[in-house]
Amino acid sequence: MKWGAWGLAVLALGGCATVSDIQQTPPTLNVISGKKPDEYARCVDTILNKSRGPSLLTPHKSGIKMVVRDRLSSSPAALLDIEERSSGSSIKLYESMSNNPLRSGAVLDAATHCISGQP
Repeated sequence: MKWGAWGLAVLALGGCATVSDIQQTPPTLNVISGKKPDEYARCVDTILNKSRGPSLLTPHKSGIKMVVRDRLSSSPAALLDIEERSSGSSIKLYESMSNNPLRSGAVLDAATHCISGQP
């Protein structure tokens, strides 16, 4: 019973964050990859699509903004800002509830894996 109440409290604290809310948090990942933005986004989406459904990919300036869905709802859980560079991409990951130690590490794991790995 206590664990159920705890789980509901965590979900309530997470609320329904918007993409703008998520982007106001400090990035949990800020790296450079040798992959082009579309190749990197495709890699991350392939990994996360299994548990979250397809991400929303939007062309932006010289790159892609990728909104990753939450596992339990259709609200956004994370935003990947992927900008093209001459030799690949610069990547910033913003996560909802980024300061919550109980959040899932799946998005960060996929984003880290795709820096140089293949799905």
